[in-house]
Amino acid sequence: MRIALFVALLVGPVLAEGQEPIEIGSRRELFVDGHLIDTLNGAQRRLHQPVPRDIAVMHDAPWEGAGSGYHSVIHDGNVFRMYHRGSKLGVENGRLKAGTQVYCYAESNDGIQWRKPSLGLFEHDGSKQNNIIWTGVGVHNFAPFLDTRPGCPAESRFKALAGTAKEGGLFAFHSPDGIHWSLMRKEPVVTEGAFDSQNLAFWDASASKYRAYFRTFTEGITTGKVWKPSGYRAIRTASSSDFISWGDEADLTYEDSPVEHLYTNQIGPYFRAPHILIGFPTRYIERGWSPSMRALPQLEHREKRAAANLRYGTSLTEGLLMASRNGVHFERWNEAFLKPGPQRPETWLYGHNYIAWHAVETKSSLPDAPNELSLYATEGSWTGDSNAIRRYSLRLDGFVSVNAGWKGGELITRPIQFTGDRLDLNFSTSAAGDIRVEIQDADGKPLTGFSLDDCEDVFGDEIDRTVQWKNGPDVSSLSGKTIRLRFVLKDADLYALKFNSSK
Repeated sequence: MRIALFVALLVGPVLAEGQEPIEIGSRRELFVDGHLIDTLNGAQRRLHQPVPRDIAVMHDAPWEGAGSGYHSVIHDGNVFRMYHRGSKLGVENGRLKAGTQVYCYAESNDGIQWRKPSLGLFEHDGSKQNNIIWTGVGVHNFAPFLDTRPGCPAESRFKALAGTAKEGGLFAFHSPDGIHWSLMRKEPVVTEGAFDSQNLAFWDASASKYRAYFRTFTEGITTGKVWKPSGYRAIRTASSSDFISWGDEADLTYEDSPVEHLYTNQIGPYFRAPHILIGFPTRYIERGWSPSMRALPQLEHREKRAAANLRYGTSLTEGLLMASRNGVHFERWNEAFLKPGPQRPETWLYGHNYIAWHAVETKSSLPDAPNELSLYATEGSWTGDSNAIRRYSLRLDGFVSVNAGWKGGELITRPIQFTGDRLDLNFSTSAAGDIRVEIQDADGKPLTGFSLDDCEDVFGDEIDRTVQWKNGPDVSSLSGKTIRLRFVLKDADLYALKFNSSK
């Protein structure tokens, strides 16, 4: 293997017999997986972490509480919509104490400042002045989405799956406005699974079908309607053409990851590259008591929770990142995407950093800076009368980069075919760093006019920068042909590439 790699770096890649080029057309391609990468020399893929911002919503209403969770965020035109379960949760006299569950709604015009509208739909403690949108079957884990299927009826513009094993499985819901909800049928549409998590579904335009992702257990067994968990908490998928009849069930597989407890999955098409499914699963770890556990925040509360069950007080959760091209096989980063972070009250606990379903595009807090991604994650649980969800920011497409340091490095892609007349990059360099791009034929030979020496240095920090060679940016003569891209980086990060058309 090492000899083959050494030879490849000396003489360049060679198109293997029968190796088909990857047709990327004018799609935006990210490096969340290794799909486009043939060789890396002196460069590596680097996972980036979101930056904590302010608390987005405090769940402190009487019908919310410290058990609030399972958030979904939808960017719908000029409105950002947030959904979450509201419930009390805590330990009293050594026993778990949970309150009545309701599903709640908040909205925003910018994804940063949020409000809880008074909807007048469901009564709580004698009043309908609240933001509750659902109290019936499936209230434990309601997960709405905006249905983008062509021809979707207006009355079903929003849909959701929700339900537990005790209720019989996952039920199908629809809504015209994301606020007023009803069942699509009385019976559940998915019946085999554990379902004790945030189970979700969406329309996958690339595959032309609905996909669902829900909780299962490795080696779990179903007897009638009773699910007997064993092994590890895991994720299962199914697909449907009509959102009612589901099949093609399969447990997710992973490229190079250990078997771990995964709570939520938060999988969906990335809106800037919808052919790539990105998920933010929650990793759950049982640590037990140790000096380090006792050094974590709020020891007294931790001991009270552990008195009811050891894992309530000594288990920890954090957010991960994974990506897939086919919806079943994922490349999951084993390093944490959203770590518990600096020790402070309401952190480093079971229920911390559950990432909300969907990252959305919002404005940067820096004047005239490009828009960024906002993600939202839970903070605080199990104690008191409230918890919160905090906003985090990340550059657009900024999950993973191909990175090289001061000494430099190279990336050579697999054979590709594109459509367009210019190449745009999402990248960042230091003031002394840069990126150069060489376009090669399928066998790794530089093409005339597009060699490394022909490329003008690319430096700065931009979401969409057009690469230029000495003769200009026009690559239309290569559109539809099989090529490779060779990137030479110095103190730089390359996040994404896209062939575009100037017309």
